[in-house]
Amino acid sequence: MDPPAPLNPLIRGPRTPGLRRTEPGLTRSCRGAFRSPRPSPKSGQADGTSEESLHLDIQKLKEKRDMLDEEISQFISEGYSVDELEDHITQLHEYNDIKDVGQMLMGKLAVIRGVTTKELYPEFGLDMND
Repeated sequence: MDPPAPLNPLIRGPRTPGLRRTEPGLTRSCRGAFRSPRPSPKSGQADGTSEESLHLDIQKLKEKRDMLDEEISQFISEGYSVDELEDHITQLHEYNDIKDVGQMLMGKLAVIRGVTTKELYPEFGLDMND
């Protein structure tokens, strides 16, 4: 005699490799209330940080500000001006941007020629430390 056919056979859609469908009845544990992985703030703490921690952070920032002010004063005493330093920093950023573009172009040329960028340096009169 043949075994009885199941009363509610599982209806399956098209199979997607690497994906599984959860069988009916197995998802109950997922239906509970959402619990955030972040701890909830305690009373008196709007974002979970203590007032003492905030005061410590403020103190550290004040110390850093004082240290930077001291460095600025030292540079000024050595004859540098703030405007001169800002101009120098701007020029360094521009130099780095231009250098990045040059390295990108060297990389593309190396791929086209089927060589390494290291092999292109002598052709353009560049030192490996450039």
